[in-house]
Amino acid sequence: MRATALLSVERGPSGRSVVRDLRSQPPMSLVPRRTSVSDPHGAAVVHLVGSATSPMGGDRVDLRVRVGPGARLRLRGTAATVALPGQHPGHSVSTVHIEVASGGTVEYLPEPTVISSRADHRAELTVALDADARVRCRETLVLGRYGEQPGPLVTTTHVLRAGTPLLRQRLDIGDPRMTASTGYLAGARVLATETVVWNGDPTEPSSGQWWSLVPLAAGGALATAVADDAVTAERRLADALAHHPDVKELEVQHW
Repeated sequence: MRATALLSVERGPSGRSVVRDLRSQPPMSLVPRRTSVSDPHGAAVVHLVGSATSPMGGDRVDLRVRVGPGARLRLRGTAATVALPGQHPGHSVSTVHIEVASGGTVEYLPEPTVISSRADHRAELTVALDADARVRCRETLVLGRYGEQPGPLVTTTHVLRAGTPLLRQRLDIGDPRMTASTGYLAGARVLATETVVWNGDPTEPSSGQWWSLVPLAAGGALATAVADDAVTAERRLADALAHHPDVKELEVQHW
């Protein structure tokens, strides 16, 4: 299965953000939601809905998002994604490319991705920001369903601001020797990360029980948490973000 989804958001004359272009197809459907006029941010809210079983081996799914000057987008999932094997050999691929113009803001908060035992999945996230644009991107990985080990997984994250790399990160999952190492994920089954490029940055790293918040060298911050289940991992991720100077704006709202 091959599918592409496109989403474009601009700031309207009233100051509220509006969806200008929205195109999607199974297995990925984009569903806009009407927001209250009392919303102080005037953000456009769009839900990412899985409308077919995916990703499976051989699938290629691509999401492209563009946010115009001064516009704000909240893009989040509605249910977990399960990576599965396909009928034929070959890995599945999902790519997300986000562009944010000057003064724009994107909050990309998908639900967890579960990597089943025979899956072979590649996921890539690329974010290109103008100099004063803002973004937060979350990724929660559940390594195997109950009682199973995950199949091979490679995720890459690239975040650039005004052409300058802020974060280039790659994670490889599925090697039993690495998974068994206490220096890798310490035996945890869930890994949650959130990249934040907002108004300010933490001045120093912070850490607690199985979570950390680290400022990036060229700006922005990376929060990381591990746990045995997704609920605990996301709670620990919230503990990490509580040490960010913009924590009040970064509190997750349920739309």
